[in-house]
Amino acid sequence: MPATDYQGTSSPLTNIGRSLLPVRRDQVHAMESPIGGSASNEAEIESFQRQVADRFHDLASVPSDELLSLPWVRKLLDVFLCCQEEFRVILFNNIALVKKPPMDRLIADFYERTVKALDVCNAIRDGIEQIRQWQKLLEIVLCALGDSNVGYQRSLGEGQFRRARKALIDLAIGMLDEKDSGQALAHRNRSFGRHNTSGSHSKDHHHRSLGHFRSLSWSVSRSWSAARQLQAIGNNLAAPRGNEVLATNGLAVPVYTMGSVLLFVMWALVAAIPCQDRGLQVHFNVPRQFPWSAPILWLHERILEESKKRDRKNACGLLREIYQMEKCSRLLGELADSVQFPLSEDKEREVKHRVKELEQVLDALKEDLEPLEKQVREVFHRIVRSRTEGLDSFARGHNPE
Repeated sequence: MPATDYQGTSSPLTNIGRSLLPVRRDQVHAMESPIGGSASNEAEIESFQRQVADRFHDLASVPSDELLSLPWVRKLLDVFLCCQEEFRVILFNNIALVKKPPMDRLIADFYERTVKALDVCNAIRDGIEQIRQWQKLLEIVLCALGDSNVGYQRSLGEGQFRRARKALIDLAIGMLDEKDSGQALAHRNRSFGRHNTSGSHSKDHHHRSLGHFRSLSWSVSRSWSAARQLQAIGNNLAAPRGNEVLATNGLAVPVYTMGSVLLFVMWALVAAIPCQDRGLQVHFNVPRQFPWSAPILWLHERILEESKKRDRKNACGLLREIYQMEKCSRLLGELADSVQFPLSEDKEREVKHRVKELEQVLDALKEDLEPLEKQVREVFHRIVRSRTEGLDSFARGHNPE
């Protein structure tokens, strides 16, 4: 189903089933819960649900060529930070209730999930550093073949192409996903004109290059797995039962909502950014009565479909700019293999065109990669701060002065 199909059903989004809280409203009033709920509290929770739905609707409504781009991922993190802050305010406004069972257990479970998300944030920052190293290789190619080259006004020579080809080969090796390293390496070497390279030499170069890249990037242990970490975040994440909604005066609903948002955002980051043992086999069993379930489930489906595309199956990350980087460098590498010197005018024009495409990818990385890293760092610190505040509140509640 194309993105426009989703947009067509988006206007009555908040009517896609009623949330658990409105469904239980009459029951709460009829049972006269001793918690002492208020209409303002209920309105605050319903407003939070609607705002989460609206924000994810905006994320889900983008066309395919914007999904999983750097600007989209940055917007995703902005959405998370806004939801996190609104959730924090809800807890602060209901601090007395938060300290009581069963709410204290639900909040403790949520904080455990956030701790696991911190490891994902660290791994994502490592992945961003990995992309930065690839960016440097692209800059070498651009320096060798681009307009800034002093020899570009004349005809490009073998020296410039040799330098660019070496950087392109290192980039291709660095972008290999471990699961397909050997086979993909052989294919890339053919495309870069290394037909006569011996297998042993190719393998040695492969291992040296991969070791070089990883020494610059991976800070998590070799046994750490993004796939297992995502499963741990989502473990036992279930919609609140009716008695839990009643006993918590509805607060179980935003806790579940924020837990689901946390899981989806971490999953989307792992899908987009190079990460150790990336795995997207996380099930989102979100009941349809939540107003935000439709856009999140639709995004989940779209990202999974993206990962199944033939040219993305073995990608080290689904980030749009990674795909463009791989495609541009591959086409430029194939072109570099086919040139003969001196360059003909047609070949020189083709080289200029490919270099221009590469320059556009570099511009996108320069504009958004560093701000993305800052956002990931902010997500990390916001999670830590929120958890610390929550635990301090618990401590004061259980140890009154």
